[in-house]
Order: sequence, then structure tokens, then C-alpha cells
Amino acid sequence: MMYLNPDHAPEPLEAFAERADRMMRFGVDRVVELAPTPELLGKSPQAFVDELIDEYRPNAIVEGHDFHFGKRRAGTPVVLKELAGVRGVDVEIVRPVEVALTDQSIVTASSTITRWLLGNGRVRDAGFVLGRPHELVGDVVRGDQLGRTIGFRTANIDTPAMLPRDGVYAAIVTLPNGTRIGGAVNVGARPTVQGTQRRAEVHLIDQDGFPAELPADLPEYGWRIRVGLIGWVRDQVKFDSLDGLQGQLSRDVKRIAGVIEPLLSGETTGASV
Repeated sequence: MMYLNPDHAPEPLEAFAERADRMMRFGVDRVVELAPTPELLGKSPQAFVDELIDEYRPNAIVEGHDFHFGKRRAGTPVVLKELAGVRGVDVEIVRPVEVALTDQSIVTASSTITRWLLGNGRVRDAGFVLGRPHELVGDVVRGDQLGRTIGFRTANIDTPAMLPRDGVYAAIVTLPNGTRIGGAVNVGARPTVQGTQRRAEVHLIDQDGFPAELPADLPEYGWRIRVGLIGWVRDQVKFDSLDGLQGQLSRDVKRIAGVIEPLLSGETTGASV
């Protein structure tokens, strides 16, 4: 879609490098990205399968039930089985995976339903579909530094990952040294201070809700941060004054601290906000 119709391409859930690293951690030996060039998209299903097998000599091919390939997406799982079978390569088609959400509905796990859930602020349900919290991974960049003036210093995140609906979220944050701390994440344009650009910024806290102590060797900007969203807290609201905003942020942090404390202490594997 990013090649054929970029204006309507879906937002990436995460950068390709993050997906590849995740696969490698699960034991994959090598990850190859196929660029959607005109040559690749114009190949017939037969040519695509033959070149795949000639290049990588697989013992087996594993694909999803809704996989399509080749020119005009003519290749299907059935076609893949037939073409690979002629070459003596086994094909395993993975059946759909169903997931129960917090409202007791059952959905088929997919990137489409994950994006819909994130777009509606349902980050906990998105985590059920993904099998892990949705993560905002990126670099800490300089912001307008308003947070520090009201006692809520934040780290602004430059990330290619899809942002959820505007609002405040609870998060578990992983620092470059592997330390896990809590986070109160604000996503949106910050209407109280006349913001206009959507962004994600996180106030780092410890298990008791106090500002987290960061490693002394960590620079102010330019370091990598991993923010796992575990629950929705509230919608974004425009306050009449910075004092009103400060009071609400204090309540948000107290609430989030109660959620992250058992997660960081290892007492449980899940929580709700």
C-alpha cells in the first residue's frame, strides 16, 4: 500500500527493524525485507515461488491463512501449496487466532483489528491481540520544556510506531540499560497549552509515583526509549489553567502508580486501569 497508494497506507504498528529484532529474539536466524518494487509486484505467483525456493532452498514455508502474493495478488495459500509442492517444499498454513477482549467479544488477531483498537484508545485490548503491550519505541527529543515548569518533566518520543487515540495512558518504560520503570503517557496536541501537533510524551515515575531517578550517564536527549502501553487512564481535556492541569496530572500519576507497582515488582502479569 505504501507503494501503490501511499495516501491510504495504514500506519505502521512498529518499525521494520523492531519487528525484525523481535523475531530474532524468538530464535529466527535471518530476516529479509522484500522491498515492494515494480519488479517484485509484477511477478506471477509461479515466478515468485520459484525465485523464493531457488534463493533460500527452504525445507518448508509457513504462511498465514490470508496470504496473497504475485501480480494482482493472484497467489493464495492454495496456490502456494500447489506451486511449492511441485518443487518438493512443504507448506504449512497457520489458522486464524481468536482473542477474547475485555468486553468479552472474540476477534481474529490481525494488524487491522489492532489498529482499530489503538485508534479507539483500547491499548489493553490491543495488547491481548499482539500478545504483548503495544510499544512506542524511539528517541527522546527536545520538546518545549513546559512540563518541568509545573513539576511534571516529560520525555518527548520521536517514534514511527502508531500512536493510540489522544489521551493519558499507563505504561511500563524500558531504559537503555534495561531498567524498567513506570510512565504516565500523554498522547495528543496538548490543548491546555495551545499545542497543534500530535505527539507522545512520558512522565517517568517510580513504583510509588515519584519522579524516577535516571542513570547519571544518560544524556538529556538522544537516547532510546521503549514505552509499553498497558492501560487507558482518561481522555485528553483542555483545562482552564496550568494549575488545573497540574492537579489532574497529580491524580493521574497516583492512579498509574497503583497499576504499575505490582507489574514492576513481579507480583502479577496483568492489570487494568
